[in-house]
Amino acid sequence: MTEHGAKFILTLSCPDRPGIVHAVSALIATNGGNIIQSQQFGDPDTGLFFMRVELESPRGRAPIEAGLVDFGKNFEARWDLDEMGRALRTIIMVSREGHCLTDLLYRQRYQDLPIEVVAVVGNHPDLAPVAQFYGKPFLCIPVTKDNKTQAERELLDLVRAEDIELIVLARYMQILSDALCQELAGRIINIHHSFLPSFKGARPYAQAHDRGVKLIGATAHYVTADLDEGPIIEQDVTRVTHRESTRDLVAEGQDVERRVLAQAVKWHSEHRVLMNGDRTVVFN
Repeated sequence: MTEHGAKFILTLSCPDRPGIVHAVSALIATNGGNIIQSQQFGDPDTGLFFMRVELESPRGRAPIEAGLVDFGKNFEARWDLDEMGRALRTIIMVSREGHCLTDLLYRQRYQDLPIEVVAVVGNHPDLAPVAQFYGKPFLCIPVTKDNKTQAERELLDLVRAEDIELIVLARYMQILSDALCQELAGRIINIHHSFLPSFKGARPYAQAHDRGVKLIGATAHYVTADLDEGPIIEQDVTRVTHRESTRDLVAEGQDVERRVLAQAVKWHSEHRVLMNGDRTVVFN
C-alpha cells in the first residue's frame, strides 16, 4: 500500500471493437482509481484486442475487480488483476547445466527479478550445491522411461501443495508429457538454442561449428504438447566468425540462453506477456 493506494496490474484480451479503452478507463475512474501506465494492441489478423494497465486504487482491489466482472461479460473478455510487484511462486527445473539456474538465482536475489523460488527440481543431483548456495531447497526427481509417470505425479503434487504459478525449465533435458503440458499451459517457460530445427539432436553447437554458422542464438517460449513449438516470448542472437571454436560457441551460446530466459521470466512475472493463439503479445 502506497500513500495513494494499492497498485495493481490489469491485463485483458477480448474481441476487438470500439469502446474498450473508454470502458476500462471509466471503470477505473468510477471506482476511485488512477491509471499510471497503459498499453494496448489490436491484432488485425486475429481480431483480438490486448491491454495492460498499471493502476493505483485507494479503495483497494474489490471495487475494481467487481467492475471487471461486468466488463468481462459485456466485452467477452478474459482478464487478470494482480498486485504490482508481487513475486510469482516459482519452481526452476534443471538437469546438469547450471548457467541458466545460476543466472536466475542471482537476478532474483540481487536484481529484483519478481519471482519467489520455492524449490529447484533436478532430474540429476549435480546442481544441488548451486541451489544450496542461494538458500533454495533442492529436490531430486530422477526420470527414466520406467518411472516418468510417477516422476511427473510427484512434480504435480509439489505444484499443487505449494501453489506454484510458474515453472522455468532452465536447461531441463527431459520432455514433458502432453498431459502435464496441458494441465500447466501458459505456466511453463523453456529455453533452447535457436538452432532448432536446423540442428536437432546431440551436440548442436558442434553441428553449428561444422556448418560454419555466423549467428547463434536462443529462444524462450511457453511449453506445449508440440515439442519446441510453443508461443515465443523472447529471442536473441550473437554474431560469430570462423575464428570461434566449438568451445567458444558453447560459451557464447550459453550467455545468450541465460539472457533470453531471464528476460522472458521477467516479462512473464510482470504480466507483460499475453497469449495470442500460437503467438504472444509482449508489452515491454
